[in-house]
Amino acid sequence: MKNHWFTFFSGRILVKAQGDGLELLINKLARSNVFLWKLKKKTNKELIFYISLYDLHTLRKIAREFDCQISFMRGEGMPFLWKRTKKNSGFVLGLLLSFILVLFLSNVTWGIEIEGANPETEYKIRKELDAIGVKVGALHFLNNDPKKIQKELSNRIENLTWIGVNLKGTTFHFKVVQKTEPELKDEKSPGHLVAKKKAIISHMFVEKGKALVKINQYVEKGQLLVSGTIGTEEKEVNVPAEGEVWGLTWYNSKVEFPLESSFQVYSGKEKRVHSLTVGKLNIPVWGFGKIDFKDYDIEKEDHSLHFLGWELPVKYIEKTLRDKEEIQRSLTNKEAKEAAKELARKDLRINIPEDATLDKEYILHEEVENGKVKLSINFQVVENIAEEKAIIQGD
Repeated sequence: MKNHWFTFFSGRILVKAQGDGLELLINKLARSNVFLWKLKKKTNKELIFYISLYDLHTLRKIAREFDCQISFMRGEGMPFLWKRTKKNSGFVLGLLLSFILVLFLSNVTWGIEIEGANPETEYKIRKELDAIGVKVGALHFLNNDPKKIQKELSNRIENLTWIGVNLKGTTFHFKVVQKTEPELKDEKSPGHLVAKKKAIISHMFVEKGKALVKINQYVEKGQLLVSGTIGTEEKEVNVPAEGEVWGLTWYNSKVEFPLESSFQVYSGKEKRVHSLTVGKLNIPVWGFGKIDFKDYDIEKEDHSLHFLGWELPVKYIEKTLRDKEEIQRSLTNKEAKEAAKELARKDLRINIPEDATLDKEYILHEEVENGKVKLSINFQVVENIAEEKAIIQGD
């Protein structure tokens, strides 16, 4: 018997044979390599069986040699389905177009809902969403995925503590947690200003309180800078000391930088590949041909397709292949030294307050060892060293 799926694609016919000499007919068909299956004998003079569409001509030719009548009960398989489809092409085309239209509309953004934001923040969110292409009427698979949208909004809008992004059907839902500003206290508790680290005073500005240090004076950590106790001995008053005391502080950094190094850069060439995945089956759509890049990075974006709110087991995949190449760099001792100093400065900027400034730098030790320049650098920084300390009863 021929394979069921093979006969489905090639076509098969259910045949009824009536008359005398049916056994002779069956034997002649078998000798002529005509395959028959599901052979059933209804009566002594009636048989039904299946043959492939390919053997129809042979059956007709052989049936003329015998005293029997052949009739075709029905045709099955792809050729007959195609014939019926062509006969009802208008209906099939309409059904196909309706499916495509519903599929298209199911993957378009029709709503954007924002929860937990005040009107001002909601306006900012909608403005930024419009800038990155998330708006009513936009196709889902042309937008970034929800995680990237969440990251974009968090980076662009400052007063967000957290924002959740969820796509349900054709609507984007955003849940917002805004930053809450601490309530400003009308009155501060009485206190002093003390040094939070050792330093040499460079300049200061005292708004309230009594300064106890002078310019160019060396102070230790915890030393009293501005007293919150003012007035005379007969009548002392405790107030919250206010002001800024700037001092020269010191930071040490040990860095090393290689004389020979290699790193990868993008050449600017790229190739985009588009495909559809159905389960484990990958169907290329665009970007055919072999990849000419010797070495490359792949950036992949998955976009799910939806139909009437359900997520289909079909994904639209967009891959960006970026050509990269390895660059060898050789530096002189002087160039490596400057690169190491810049690396140390960048590390310093991370560790000092935002309002602090770099004043001077001193190289304490320098050596070249194992193909690397090694430096020990002392940085002199000007920063506000004052911090508040509450006045405790009995101080």
